[in-house]
Amino acid sequence: MRHVPAPPSAKTPEILLVDDNRQGLIARKSLLEELGYNISTATGGEEALELFAKQNFDVVVTDYKMPRMDGIELIQRIRSAHAGARIILLSGFVEPLGLTELSTGADVVIVKSAGEVGQLTRSVKRLLSQPPARKPAGSAKGDTATRRRGDAASR
Repeated sequence: MRHVPAPPSAKTPEILLVDDNRQGLIARKSLLEELGYNISTATGGEEALELFAKQNFDVVVTDYKMPRMDGIELIQRIRSAHAGARIILLSGFVEPLGLTELSTGADVVIVKSAGEVGQLTRSVKRLLSQPPARKPAGSAKGDTATRRRGDAASR
Protein backbone atom coordinates (compact mmCIF):
# COMPACT_ATOMS: atom_id res chain seq x y z
CA MET A 1 0.00 0.00 0.00
CA ARG A 2 1.38 3.37 -1.01
CA HIS A 3 1.57 6.22 1.56
CA VAL A 4 -0.45 9.23 0.41
CA PRO A 5 0.62 12.54 2.02
CA ALA A 6 -2.07 14.51 3.78
CA PRO A 7 -3.43 17.50 1.88
CA PRO A 8 -1.96 20.90 2.88
CA SER A 9 -5.20 21.87 4.63
CA ALA A 10 -4.73 18.95 7.06
CA LYS A 11 -1.75 20.66 8.73
CA THR A 12 -1.70 20.05 12.47
CA PRO A 13 -2.42 23.35 14.28
CA GLU A 14 0.55 24.89 16.09
CA ILE A 15 -0.11 26.36 19.55
CA LEU A 16 2.26 28.42 21.69
CA LEU A 17 1.68 28.13 25.45
CA VAL A 18 3.21 30.81 27.68
CA ASP A 19 3.25 30.53 31.49
CA ASP A 20 5.91 30.95 34.17
CA ASN A 21 4.21 28.19 36.20
CA ARG A 22 5.79 24.98 34.89
CA GLN A 23 3.07 22.71 36.35
CA GLY A 24 0.34 24.69 34.58
CA LEU A 25 2.38 24.67 31.38
CA ILE A 26 2.87 20.88 31.52
CA ALA A 27 -0.82 20.22 32.28
CA ARG A 28 -2.11 22.43 29.44
CA LYS A 29 0.51 21.05 27.04
CA SER A 30 -0.57 17.45 27.79
CA LEU A 31 -4.24 18.32 27.40
CA LEU A 32 -3.78 20.06 24.04
CA GLU A 33 -1.40 17.40 22.70
CA GLU A 34 -4.04 14.76 23.50
CA LEU A 35 -6.41 16.73 21.28
CA GLY A 36 -3.91 16.45 18.43
CA TYR A 37 -2.22 19.87 18.45
CA ASN A 38 1.51 20.56 18.14
CA ILE A 39 2.56 22.49 21.24
CA SER A 40 5.53 24.77 21.86
CA THR A 41 6.07 26.28 25.29
CA ALA A 42 7.69 29.39 26.74
CA THR A 43 8.14 30.31 30.40
CA GLY A 44 8.01 34.07 29.81
CA GLY A 45 7.22 36.86 27.39
CA GLU A 46 10.70 37.33 25.93
CA GLU A 47 11.05 33.61 25.18
CA ALA A 48 7.55 33.61 23.65
CA LEU A 49 8.42 36.54 21.37
CA GLU A 50 11.58 34.75 20.20
CA LEU A 51 9.57 31.63 19.31
CA PHE A 52 6.80 33.70 17.70
CA ALA A 53 9.37 35.44 15.47
CA LYS A 54 10.75 32.08 14.25
CA GLN A 55 7.53 30.12 13.72
CA ASN A 56 3.93 30.68 12.71
CA PHE A 57 1.49 29.75 15.45
CA ASP A 58 -2.22 29.23 14.89
CA VAL A 59 -3.07 30.14 18.50
CA VAL A 60 -1.15 31.68 21.40
CA VAL A 61 -2.32 30.89 24.95
CA THR A 62 -0.70 33.09 27.58
CA ASP A 63 -0.93 33.58 31.31
CA TYR A 64 -1.50 37.12 32.54
CA LYS A 65 0.73 37.36 35.62
CA MET A 66 4.37 36.67 34.75
CA PRO A 67 7.62 38.36 35.79
CA ARG A 68 9.26 40.99 33.56
CA MET A 69 6.44 41.01 30.97
CA ASP A 70 2.78 40.39 31.76
CA GLY A 71 0.33 38.79 29.34
CA ILE A 72 -1.11 42.12 28.19
CA GLU A 73 2.28 43.45 27.11
CA LEU A 74 2.98 40.16 25.35
CA ILE A 75 -0.35 40.41 23.51
CA GLN A 76 0.40 43.99 22.45
CA ARG A 77 3.82 43.04 21.13
CA ILE A 78 2.48 40.00 19.26
CA ARG A 79 -0.32 42.08 17.75
CA SER A 80 2.13 44.78 16.62
CA ALA A 81 4.01 42.06 14.68
CA HIS A 82 0.92 40.11 13.55
CA ALA A 83 -2.43 41.84 14.08
CA GLY A 84 -4.39 38.73 13.09
CA ALA A 85 -2.87 36.42 15.71
CA ARG A 86 -5.40 34.36 17.65
CA ILE A 87 -4.71 34.84 21.36
CA ILE A 88 -6.20 33.43 24.56
CA LEU A 89 -5.38 35.04 27.92
CA LEU A 90 -5.60 32.97 31.13
CA SER A 91 -5.70 34.53 34.58
CA GLY A 92 -6.80 33.87 38.11
CA PHE A 93 -7.40 37.63 38.39
CA VAL A 94 -9.93 38.21 35.59
CA GLU A 95 -12.69 39.75 37.71
CA PRO A 96 -10.60 41.67 40.29
CA LEU A 97 -8.54 43.30 37.51
CA GLY A 98 -11.43 43.70 35.08
CA LEU A 99 -9.64 41.73 32.36
CA THR A 100 -11.77 41.52 29.21
CA GLU A 101 -11.17 40.93 25.54
CA LEU A 102 -11.47 44.68 24.94
CA SER A 103 -9.10 45.75 27.75
CA THR A 104 -6.43 43.12 26.98
CA GLY A 105 -6.51 42.74 23.20
CA ALA A 106 -7.02 38.97 23.54
CA ASP A 107 -9.61 37.11 21.47
CA VAL A 108 -10.69 35.16 24.56
CA VAL A 109 -10.11 35.72 28.29
CA ILE A 110 -10.47 32.64 30.51
CA VAL A 111 -10.57 32.50 34.30
CA LYS A 112 -8.21 29.92 35.80
CA SER A 113 -10.73 27.71 37.58
CA ALA A 114 -12.23 24.23 37.66
CA GLY A 115 -13.96 25.01 34.34
CA GLU A 116 -10.78 26.18 32.63
CA VAL A 117 -10.09 22.92 30.74
CA GLY A 118 -13.46 22.91 28.99
CA GLN A 119 -13.30 26.62 28.20
CA LEU A 120 -9.75 26.33 26.87
CA THR A 121 -10.49 23.38 24.57
CA ARG A 122 -13.70 24.99 23.24
CA SER A 123 -11.97 28.35 22.73
CA VAL A 124 -9.01 26.82 20.86
CA LYS A 125 -11.36 24.85 18.57
CA ARG A 126 -13.52 27.94 17.94
CA LEU A 127 -10.55 30.20 17.16
CA LEU A 128 -9.06 27.61 14.80
CA SER A 129 -12.37 27.30 12.94
CA GLN A 130 -12.59 30.99 12.09
CA PRO A 131 -10.33 33.23 10.03
CA PRO A 132 -7.87 35.37 12.01
CA ALA A 133 -9.39 38.62 13.23
CA ARG A 134 -7.68 41.93 12.56
CA LYS A 135 -7.39 43.17 16.13
CA PRO A 136 -5.56 46.37 16.99
CA ALA A 137 -2.11 46.02 18.51
CA GLY A 138 -3.04 47.98 21.64
CA SER A 139 -5.73 47.52 24.21
CA ALA A 140 -8.14 50.07 25.62
CA LYS A 141 -5.70 50.58 28.50
CA GLY A 142 -2.65 50.73 26.24
CA ASP A 143 -3.63 53.02 23.36
CA THR A 144 -0.42 55.03 23.71
CA ALA A 145 1.56 51.82 23.25
CA THR A 146 -0.23 51.33 19.93
CA ARG A 147 0.90 54.74 18.72
CA ARG A 148 4.49 54.01 19.74
CA ARG A 149 4.99 50.75 17.82
CA GLY A 150 8.58 51.67 17.11
CA ASP A 151 9.24 51.93 20.84
CA ALA A 152 7.66 48.52 21.52
CA ALA A 153 9.67 46.88 18.76
CA SER A 154 12.94 48.20 20.18
CA ARG A 155 12.33 46.82 23.69
